[in-house]
Amino acid sequence: MKISTKGRYGLTIMMELAAKYGEGPTSLKSIAEKNQLSEHYLEQLIAPLRNAGLVKSIRGAYGGYILSREASEITAGDVIRVLEGPISPVDFTEEDDPAKRNLWLRIRDGIANVLDSTTLADLISYQEKEKSENYMFYI
Repeated sequence: MKISTKGRYGLTIMMELAAKYGEGPTSLKSIAEKNQLSEHYLEQLIAPLRNAGLVKSIRGAYGGYILSREASEITAGDVIRVLEGPISPVDFTEEDDPAKRNLWLRIRDGIANVLDSTTLADLISYQEKEKSENYMFYI
């Protein structure tokens, strides 16, 4: 299964909102600028995330988007399924060889398990750990 830019950028949006959770709304413009992404494209991605109840929009001069639940309650699988559809690396039918069908099911279940057991909080925690381990030396 290959995750498209929809899934990758959608996770970027959600991670940015998770990092700012509790601080008020975040604009798509600021997310786009920070990550060097197209604001127009992010606007297309936020609509299905809002419709799925993962984010809420706040109107007004200081508006933007916030997570609808805590980052520990939203998984990468939630985001990927909304933007990419069902998780399935291969289309198969009942007529397929049972051994191959079993392999495809195990791969699908493995991918789903990783996505469903990884929360936005986990991703933020990992991201912050990576930043703190990068040292810059000047001579």
